[in-house]
Amino acid sequence: MTTRAGWISRLTLSTVFSFAAFGANAQQTIKIGEINSYKAQPAFLGPYKNGWNLALEQINGAGGVLGKKLEVISRDDNGNPGDTIRVAQELIAREQVQLLFGGFLSNTGLALTDFAKQKKIFFLAAEPLTDKIVWADGNKYTYRLRPSTYMQVAMLVPEAARLKKKRWALVYPNYEYGQSAVATFKKLLSAAQPDVQFVAEQATPLGNVDAGAVTQAIADAKPDAIFNVLFGADLGKFVREGNTRGLFKDRTVVSLLTGEPDYLDPLGAEAPTGWIVTGYPWYSIDTAANKKFVDAYQAKYHDYPRLGSVVGYSALMSIAAGIRKAGSADTDKLAAAFKGLSVDTPFGPITYRAQDNQSTMGAYVGVTGLKDGKGVMTSYRYIDGASVQPSDAEVKKLRPGE
Repeated sequence: MTTRAGWISRLTLSTVFSFAAFGANAQQTIKIGEINSYKAQPAFLGPYKNGWNLALEQINGAGGVLGKKLEVISRDDNGNPGDTIRVAQELIAREQVQLLFGGFLSNTGLALTDFAKQKKIFFLAAEPLTDKIVWADGNKYTYRLRPSTYMQVAMLVPEAARLKKKRWALVYPNYEYGQSAVATFKKLLSAAQPDVQFVAEQATPLGNVDAGAVTQAIADAKPDAIFNVLFGADLGKFVREGNTRGLFKDRTVVSLLTGEPDYLDPLGAEAPTGWIVTGYPWYSIDTAANKKFVDAYQAKYHDYPRLGSVVGYSALMSIAAGIRKAGSADTDKLAAAFKGLSVDTPFGPITYRAQDNQSTMGAYVGVTGLKDGKGVMTSYRYIDGASVQPSDAEVKKLRPGE
């Protein structure tokens, strides 16, 4: 007959062995927290999640990093900075992640940037474009993958200046990203073309543009050209209303992000033509790196990649490269390893600059057209991000000491 003491003894031993096994298993993985606005921005972030999942499969299939598998634990932040911080705290306390990556909107990205500084945890901002992430609010624990707002605008300004259009209208989402994009466009275009005039400025609520009123206000100002920063559903409403009212007839539009298939494809046959844009013409980029990525993505998902796919993939590949270089997922070692870190991406090699923690990932600049009832990019060229960043002296003024 089993004694109570014997039963307790076996239970205790079983518990000890269970915890030991759990600990051994935990040591074989590197837990990474990922936070994003999946429900709020599905057009970009669905493909983005596919991208990092593809990278995760490839990394772990090749043996992981430092002999350990990577494990990504993902959370939705509802596009809200308050929820962003709540889930970041949960990932650290409950899930015991060792680092964070992700972010989409500038406001949630800035919330995570400050969180990384306060909690001393490494954070790779994959998508948020606000310049503040690496400049005014920059810190040693935060790096950024995508070209910043300044960089993307700087890619388009030479094209805008070549148009020699004097009267410009501006339309943008009224939050940090949109405000920063317009401020940079005004500054850089005025320097390149001193006689330029900005005759209309429409700052719209994010995700709630009144497209009819906006297009009418711009038309009333009679601009020669339009600089557009709207994206996602707001872009769709603006394009459709503008087409209906003839806003774009004989009028040039320079537009951030519109060439990204994440936003261009949903427009279908309504996609604008002749717009000068940044984007990702995945279907005709003939580099070996892009072809390899596209083939792997299509084999796994039976779908084509969007720009979000490239961002998600490159983000996790960057983290894996950083951990290898650091020899550890330790926060300080990882932050130090990312300075000058080189990573291969579908866009080619990039480097994380030591002076401001910004990567040199670039973007494709081209002109929108229609093919088979769908928007495409034509006459495009890749612009290396390193060529459109401020000088080290300027960065030093923009970025506080760490």
